[in-house]
Amino acid sequence: MHLSMHNWMRAEPIEVTIRRLARYGYKSIEISGEPDVFDTRELRKLLAENGIACWGAVSLMFEGRDLIHADESVRATSIGYLKDCITMVKELDGYEMTIVPSQVGKVAAMDTPEQEWAWAVESLKEVYVHAQKEGIRMALEPLNRFETNFLNRADQAMLLAEDVGPDCGVCIDTFHLNIEEADMIEAIRSSKERLVDFHVADNNRMACGMGALDWPLIVNTLKEIGYDGAVTVEFVAPLDRTPANPYQNAVAAAEEELTAEQLQFIQDHGSGVLSEEFYSWLVEETAKTLLPLL
Repeated sequence: MHLSMHNWMRAEPIEVTIRRLARYGYKSIEISGEPDVFDTRELRKLLAENGIACWGAVSLMFEGRDLIHADESVRATSIGYLKDCITMVKELDGYEMTIVPSQVGKVAAMDTPEQEWAWAVESLKEVYVHAQKEGIRMALEPLNRFETNFLNRADQAMLLAEDVGPDCGVCIDTFHLNIEEADMIEAIRSSKERLVDFHVADNNRMACGMGALDWPLIVNTLKEIGYDGAVTVEFVAPLDRTPANPYQNAVAAAEEELTAEQLQFIQDHGSGVLSEEFYSWLVEETAKTLLPLL
């Protein structure tokens, strides 16, 4: 296993992100699903210069990106978006594409459970054909019930992956597991046959080691089931606006790179614009917790 990280949690020049990861011992990046933003040729050079690999990408399911939307045109554009992300991963010599099937923050159903499932399978099968052609593994990720009305547990993701195709995998996340699973460790074990990607944050979605999760047990369970991929960091620090705030340097002004969609996405995850100093500290603290265990 190796330590990886997302970059969607803080808008900044990608070279800043990559150099920070290299500085703290990370080996790869799971890049945000923004194929229109990145020049893959230049990004590949930047990654190589810093000794960082592209593990894959994660879909950013803003409003209007939804594989179970009642509007067929929304489903069609979402399929196109995911295909573009997969092509981006291939051009970056990546391995996998993590997919959240529905819009993040949408918790109201648009049709029956049977119809939503059918839309998801139909849409994902089309994306799966493209992923197979490009040589990229798909990983379906469940989120907690407050972020989606669709996939919330590992067993649901496993069943959907089975319906999509034999090489379709899953990605599970300790933050969501801690909310939705009766037994997080058993959920990890039960995902063994299709586990392609593993996301980590502590139970409070802070950096690993800053909450209550048992990281030696979690990592040892991954080793037990033979998982040898990325452990991808995805902390989303809550912002304390009270006098009790222990992190006075946490908040910053919005960066020039931050679009309105990106800001809304971060806010929908219960966070906001973090200072570079605070963000870098969280990256380092996570590395201190996990690297000795991997």
